Amino acid sequence: MNLRFDSQKQMVMKRLLFIVMVVFIGVASQQLMSAQTPSAPDEKRATQPKKRGGIFTMYVLDPLARTMCFSDGKEGFAFVNNDWGNRCSDLSYSLAGNGSLVSGIEANRVAAIVDLGTPDELRQRYGFEDATGGGTGFASLHLNGDKIMVLKEDIRTPEFQPLQEGPKLFTEVGPSATAPIKLGHIYLVRIADKKDKSFQFVKLMVIAYRPDEAVTLRWESL
Repeated sequence: MNLRFDSQKQMVMKRLLFIVMVVFIGVASQQLMSAQTPSAPDEKRATQPKKRGGIFTMYVLDPLARTMCFSDGKEGFAFVNNDWGNRCSDLSYSLAGNGSLVSGIEANRVAAIVDLGTPDELRQRYGFEDATGGGTGFASLHLNGDKIMVLKEDIRTPEFQPLQEGPKLFTEVGPSATAPIKLGHIYLVRIADKKDKSFQFVKLMVIAYRPDEAVTLRWESL
């Protein structure tokens, strides 16, 4: 009787061990598949941070990427229900004037665009140290209160001076602000809303330009 009881007990223990191993393998496999399969980011999640800069190309013939949005750095138009329409068009590429950047085109929006010239021209005007064609001037441009600041002398002893062209972002504001596209030039853009008085400052650099086709920008919110 004891031998029979022990045999049955061993059988039960083996079955329980088998079930535990099956469950363990199943859970481990599911976790491995989840780790190997990246999930697409949910653009509607409130916790997703806004993009503050990057590189974007606008294409004059693309129905979506002919404009860009500064909130997420993506195309300003979108396809919706077998149609297309505006999503968030803070900046657009226009063929007017042999190629222009245009801002303040949405309802209740006004804007200003200031062309600061090339990095070398900016360096020569303000006297800070930088290599030829360097990025110190672009990197140093920032907003301090209601003033745009630029490096004064040497980044190793960072002192900044007001940008003389900065006040134009406040005084030359209007709908559909434009500036000719010039390869290598640095631009400042201010967008304001007539209703809620909010505003946004962005710096741009034209890093590639194919007239009548596309313009590529490095951009960063101030």
